[in-house]
Amino acid sequence: MRPVAVVTGASSGIGAATAALLAGAGFHVVLAARRADRLDEATARARAQGGSAQAQTLDVTDVAAVAAFAQSLDRCDVLVNNAGGAFGMADVGDADLADWRLMFEVNVMGSLNVTKALVPRLIASGDGAIVMLTSTAGFITYEGGGGYAAAKHAQHAMAATLRLELCGQPVRVIEIAPGMVRTEEFALNRFHGDAGRAAAVYRGVREPLTAEDIAEAITWAVTRPAHFNVDLMVLRPRAQAAQHKVYREP
Repeated sequence: MRPVAVVTGASSGIGAATAALLAGAGFHVVLAARRADRLDEATARARAQGGSAQAQTLDVTDVAAVAAFAQSLDRCDVLVNNAGGAFGMADVGDADLADWRLMFEVNVMGSLNVTKALVPRLIASGDGAIVMLTSTAGFITYEGGGGYAAAKHAQHAMAATLRLELCGQPVRVIEIAPGMVRTEEFALNRFHGDAGRAAAVYRGVREPLTAEDIAEAITWAVTRPAHFNVDLMVLRPRAQAAQHKVYREP
């Protein structure tokens, strides 16, 4: 029987890339996301890797729906908490409360909902793994990024706390914290659809990380032997030395 991996936010970007690689690595992957049309495309991509995959329309902020989803699973060996995102770049003094609320609901409460629902199955698997996809914004703040940084700091704290609370149980807690990653939607969502501002984030950066880069790291981490835990993996492109230090070609 194939081990089962649940990937949230799996309809595009890092989630879709991770689902495809995990399917290719021998997992039966359950791709969970809100957008059914994009989800079907991502599921077909995962199956094309020669793996087994199924789509599950799911809003991770809906507690009842998440609980029902967990009950529908016979088993769960890996959970990838990927659903999230950044919305808005206003200073704290001009913050849009709706943007902050959305970032906390999806990044923090969404990860909490799904983790809480699936922990019993992860323990029962005898070799479970929880992946918390955070960000380098979870360690340092920057102007205009207060809401996103706060949400990612909270996810970082959740991962560290889980590792303490699950110590002695057959579950690894892995945090993957990317820096600059260029995906089709992240920056576009942050700037509420402004393609020009979204493109400017990566201007002059020859090779920002890609969704596939992060997916490779996640797949490597969860396929280590059971005794081998990757507590925290920070990933940045070579051009990004730190949150505020990025080399941009003229």
